[in-house]
Amino acid sequence: MSAPHVLAEVKDGIGWLTLNRPESLNALSFEMTDLLIRHTAEFEKDSAVRCVVICGAGTHFMAGGDIKGFHKSLTENKAAHLAGFEMRVVKAHQTIYQIRRMAKPVLASVQGAAAGFGLSLILNCDLAIASDDAFFTLAYRHIGLSADGGATYFLPRIVGERKALEIALLGERFTAQEARDNNILNWIVPREKLAAETEAMARKLADGPTFALGVAKRLIRNSFDNSWDEHSHREAEGLAACAATEDHAEGLAAFLEKRKASFRGR
Repeated sequence: MSAPHVLAEVKDGIGWLTLNRPESLNALSFEMTDLLIRHTAEFEKDSAVRCVVICGAGTHFMAGGDIKGFHKSLTENKAAHLAGFEMRVVKAHQTIYQIRRMAKPVLASVQGAAAGFGLSLILNCDLAIASDDAFFTLAYRHIGLSADGGATYFLPRIVGERKALEIALLGERFTAQEARDNNILNWIVPREKLAAETEAMARKLADGPTFALGVAKRLIRNSFDNSWDEHSHREAEGLAACAATEDHAEGLAAFLEKRKASFRGR
């Protein structure tokens, strides 16, 4: 049997999702979509998972859609291919929805190519770290397509409208430093240190006050769509909910006792 297209593992509070088609540069397949939907839903519900990392097997993160598969499907049965194309995108978007909804931090760890849906996936993670040799492109224009994965919605919110149009309309490759300069990445590290730095950051997130981090994530994610009047009420509700947690009591005690807090995620 062939290996699954996504590997899922929970280790010490960190949920690891590894895109696992290295021979195809981790191009998005039907199976990969199904497994991403399944495992993100499982990690969302699993209280043992306090942080999620998405990474790619081999030397690349994700080269986008399965172009060879697209061509084969289009040439073998064009009507069937076109009939199912929109629903294929809708299904892939379920993964994006679950990542953004998940009440725990999601970290993208990027090496090599991040193209097409791979770039979209990074945009929808909460934080992103990359090796210094990573490169990026919203490459849809090169195969005559517009973008999906929320790229046309979230990219302008991250980089600004003008830069988003440049990235989408030209489809040019850009470096990790350019991605960092445009707020697509949080950190760049040497290639040989990516695994260690990813684990260190994931550990920091997983050891945090999970409930409070989830509330902060939700508030920030929703802030673009709320008025201030509405959002001020959501902030008050969120803070009050956090105040009732064991982690808040532990944080207060640790501060007064001048020691590091030992959060338990509840």
